[in-house]
Amino acid sequence: MSNAEPTTSPASVLPTRPGKIVAVHLSYASRADQRGRRPAHPSYFFKPSSSLAPSGAEIERPHGTELLAFEGEIALVIGAPARRVGVDDAWAHVSAVTAANDFGLYDLRANDKGSNVRSKGGDGYTPIGPALLDARAIDPASLRLRTWVNGEIVQDDTTAGLIFPLAQIVADLSQHFTLETGDVILTGTPAGSSVVVPGDRVEVQVDAGAASTGRLVTTVVQGAHAFDGSIGSLPAVDDHQRAEAWGSREAAGLPAETHGGLTSALREKLERTPVAGLSGQLRKRGLDNVTIDGVRPMHPGTKIVGTARTLRFLPNREDLFASRGGGYNAQKRAFDAVEEGEIIVIEARGETGSGTLGDVLALRAQARGAAGIITDGGVRDYDAVAEIGIPVFSAGAHPAVLGRKHVPWEHDVAVGCGGTTVEPGDILVGDSDGVIVIPPGLVEEVVDAALAQEDEDAWVAAQVKAGHPVDGLFPMNAEWRSRYEAERTGR
Repeated sequence: MSNAEPTTSPASVLPTRPGKIVAVHLSYASRADQRGRRPAHPSYFFKPSSSLAPSGAEIERPHGTELLAFEGEIALVIGAPARRVGVDDAWAHVSAVTAANDFGLYDLRANDKGSNVRSKGGDGYTPIGPALLDARAIDPASLRLRTWVNGEIVQDDTTAGLIFPLAQIVADLSQHFTLETGDVILTGTPAGSSVVVPGDRVEVQVDAGAASTGRLVTTVVQGAHAFDGSIGSLPAVDDHQRAEAWGSREAAGLPAETHGGLTSALREKLERTPVAGLSGQLRKRGLDNVTIDGVRPMHPGTKIVGTARTLRFLPNREDLFASRGGGYNAQKRAFDAVEEGEIIVIEARGETGSGTLGDVLALRAQARGAAGIITDGGVRDYDAVAEIGIPVFSAGAHPAVLGRKHVPWEHDVAVGCGGTTVEPGDILVGDSDGVIVIPPGLVEEVVDAALAQEDEDAWVAAQVKAGHPVDGLFPMNAEWRSRYEAERTGR
């Protein structure tokens, strides 16, 4: 809003001032995938009715802040009280649909700790309108939502992309409290929400076939008033909030986030690539001795991805164990040093007659954020380690303590584990087929090739399932290759 008296009356659009405005945190699949988390159930927060504004209003970005973000949304207006209604009956309690913009100030988000009271409750932070669509005349599963910033479309999705249908949201809320006539529900935003700055013009529109709300227009202006730190908490931002507000680290101009030396995007690719596919691509590049043999996942179906943090044991010799095995030895130092996203790789020479870790060290690795542990030796306290839940690939269980077969010697050096050499920083991927070691310089090339091969193999499998013979299809001859390429490119 400008410095003039705020215009928060909804009289031009809504039939009455709502008693409450309820907003959904995450509801569109595109937004959830962008955030990297898909909720199993909808969750909500409240906005004050004083945050309402009509189309054509201005919204202030407060002095001293930087992360004012828009969220184009579909708003539902409750027409008849709803209390404990079912999904099949919920839509009958909605009288109208309109466009809304759920503005938020990410500079205050961390201080709100999820309530969004200050970050989304400011005057003018809920523009709504400009026209209502009769809910009885539209299909709630076929609404289109679009948002423009300075004339460029930035959000375009439909209610077919919702994780939670609109009727489910109404029914769910009615389980907890009465939705009263005039209440407004903001139903979440799709991917594309981002930061706006003074001078930007944001427009939101909802369409139901030929019917439309028209464009809800809001202009961002610079506020003149700063927050008073002597009264309450001051705005504060960090790179996490910048990435959330802009929609991604890239959009915010931040370097790619890494976990154990892997960017989030690369880790995601590796997590959906089978080890067998990676092995095939490494073999094509002349690398055959890159599997850690003789280890199995403690939990069936485990997938492990990370970079190597190494620990080396030598064969036990009593005098050496006396000098190297006690105190703050190499084993303890390795588990204290492991970083988030790293995998502790233990060289035990394939000797399974002793444990190489137990529940206390597994807990330490988990607390440090390790992506897992790989040992070609044994694991003590096997059931307790399994209960901790950190991914572990090992040669099996053994009750003996470390000094029976091993001397903890050194860490962060090249080791031999399961018959292959692992250097610190190597990329490790494990699944039910085993564990593979990928040189860091090849990982992008190998994972992209493996994923492309997975798509090709899936297509071949579909042809075989349809009744085609394998000869000429697997591997593909020129004719089958031509058919595959034509379908892949949509020709």
